[in-house]
Amino acid sequence: MNKPKLSAGEYQILVEQAPILIWRAGTDAKCNYFNNRWLEFTGRTMEQEAGDGWAEGVHPDDFKACVDYYLEHFNARKTFEMEYRLKRHDGNYRWLFDRGVPFYSDAGEFLGFIGSCIDITEKKNAQDQLKLAKERELKSLRGLLPICASCHKIRDSKGYWGEVEKYIKEHAEIDFSHCLCPECAKKLYPGYT
Repeated sequence: MNKPKLSAGEYQILVEQAPILIWRAGTDAKCNYFNNRWLEFTGRTMEQEAGDGWAEGVHPDDFKACVDYYLEHFNARKTFEMEYRLKRHDGNYRWLFDRGVPFYSDAGEFLGFIGSCIDITEKKNAQDQLKLAKERELKSLRGLLPICASCHKIRDSKGYWGEVEKYIKEHAEIDFSHCLCPECAKKLYPGYT
């Protein structure tokens, strides 16, 4: 099947209106192009973002790792993927997934990198919430429980002894259904079969 031919204008529309942030860097590793979506996202101009200007929006905690990773892969001319926070036009930092690839002329000459970014903030937040929930669950179940070998009451952190069910219910999201095991049923109700 033949690829449909697109005009230069159609290509420009695709790049500018694609629902992703697109950037390009020349052979000097300096960015020289950002699509409209990128500029709308950051609220900055092409002139402000050009060169290393885009890095001004990277979260301070992510800055060094982001730039080092970018330059390492750029110099090796290797495709990269990374996540970092970038300041949006409203001042909030959003998590981006950034993928950059080297690009070449038809003659095979290295021309720089082209990259695209998508906002993954909601995904990161959901992952963080899931991680916290798992940690809370593990914390509630972690540790040694001082339990009486005879009556099976549990001693709490204040030294009081209480029923196992009450202690577990207060420390974990668990409900109990009470029943009798076969041994206890025979012992308590010997005539019942």
